[in-house]
Amino acid sequence: MPDHSTDEKFLHRALDLARQGIGLASPNPYVGAVIVDTQGSTVGTGVYTYDGVKHAEVSALEQAGDKARGGTLYINLEPHSHQGRTPPCTDALIAAGVRRVVASMPDPNPKVSGRGFEKLRAAGVHVEVGGLKAEARRLNEAFARYVRHGVPLVTLKAAMTLDGKIAPPPASAAHRAAGIPAGGWITGEAARAHVQQQRHQSDAILVGLGTILADDPRLTDRSGNPRRHPLLRVILDSHLRLPLDSRVVQSVANEGAFKNDVVVFCTSCEEKRKRELEARGIQVERLTPAASDGRPDIHAILHRLGELEITSVMIEGGSAVNGTALASGVVDKVFLYYAPKVMAGAGSVPVAAGAGFRPMDEPMQVKHLHLHRFAEDFAVEGYLRDPYEE
Repeated sequence: MPDHSTDEKFLHRALDLARQGIGLASPNPYVGAVIVDTQGSTVGTGVYTYDGVKHAEVSALEQAGDKARGGTLYINLEPHSHQGRTPPCTDALIAAGVRRVVASMPDPNPKVSGRGFEKLRAAGVHVEVGGLKAEARRLNEAFARYVRHGVPLVTLKAAMTLDGKIAPPPASAAHRAAGIPAGGWITGEAARAHVQQQRHQSDAILVGLGTILADDPRLTDRSGNPRRHPLLRVILDSHLRLPLDSRVVQSVANEGAFKNDVVVFCTSCEEKRKRELEARGIQVERLTPAASDGRPDIHAILHRLGELEITSVMIEGGSAVNGTALASGVVDKVFLYYAPKVMAGAGSVPVAAGAGFRPMDEPMQVKHLHLHRFAEDFAVEGYLRDPYEE
């Protein structure tokens, strides 16, 4: 009879390995694999990275060699059974003589989900599915949203006071659009460091022109962790007024590593300004305006990002962008940082502008909450939509 505590231990190890692929695997999923021999010893491990090409289970098999025969594979995601960039992993597992596979979850891709397990079972391999499922689903939620719907997982991030303010009244602060009031940051150093980890886990960051004008950010991943390509910086700028001397433009013009990693979506523009930005390495894309407010259609933007193989985007905009994103229904989850402060004042900037939801039965329900503590600050993480929904 299988020892479930042992199974859980090795599945935790597989998930830890899978996390080593963060920043290195997109647009494919994070996968870690552990092969244990008949004596209960680890004989092979593997991590998937996009540039490494080999899937985690194949790397683990190569490390294990003949010791894999009769052994068990622990993996956080169903082994694939189709020909893609690599041959089917199920064939390699069967050929190596693996007798048992313990996986956390099926592949979220509806075109292939379950087929890997079916093929293994047909070959006489004992398959068990579901251990640490919730943890495994959270790890690959961006891939699930992308592979099922062709658009990235959208996370709205904001830092605010306890009364939901992201900045003081405009008359008393230069920093209007994000959580950097004139007197300093709203949240502390620990929370801000965590934001960099969030950026590292994202393929793209999205802001409006107001954030650029108010704060002049570079919008980069400063976590220090390796990533396959720089964070794509997406700017919504209806009339293409992005300043040529802004830090985000200068970072592209002066630092070759960031070339072509800023894209600006507009609805109208002067050709001269467009040429000036493109000459500095900025991508400019013109979209049909949204019928509601004349700004770039955020649904069209997300579909375009999906075409660019962006699986996750974090909105770090100001009040207007946050309000538009929530009202349009594109936000999948929120990550809201709170500082133990009260801004007060009718003129203080709220986290989201717009008409809002009036009756109390209308507001979007945030589900599956996770609470995080960062020194005196805390954060609420939750979902407006299940990334795995059909």
